[in-house]
Amino acid sequence: MVNEYINVSGLLLFLGYFFASIVFLVGFKFVYLFSTPYDELRLIREEKNSAAAITLSGALIGYAIAIASASSNSVGFSDFIIWGVIAAIAQVFGFWLLRVTLLKDLVSRIKDNEIPAAIITAAFSISIGLLNAAGLTY
Repeated sequence: MVNEYINVSGLLLFLGYFFASIVFLVGFKFVYLFSTPYDELRLIREEKNSAAAITLSGALIGYAIAIASASSNSVGFSDFIIWGVIAAIAQVFGFWLLRVTLLKDLVSRIKDNEIPAAIITAAFSISIGLLNAAGLTY
């Protein structure tokens, strides 16, 4: 017969990582919004700009993938925090890299609500997140 019970220390550990992940995700959203040259929230809320919503969503998904990997592969909570910060830096760097290499006119294209540019940007952000996640494994 299996003894079924909730391991309190395991539950507390889960809650710590889960809530820290949420804080990281919300914090990353603000860092990302600050680092982009256009105001995604205004574009999304006031202009109903789908391109801005797609790029922001891709960045959040990419970062969430990296945070999930950091959470499951970290050797301790402080290790998780360090890798969460590094993952955020890598995501922002990925956006910058895309802007200066492949889509030099990205800012105007997002402001003009060009969906193809937004899809490429979101795919690039998710790809950076996957590469981040792979690099965060031991």
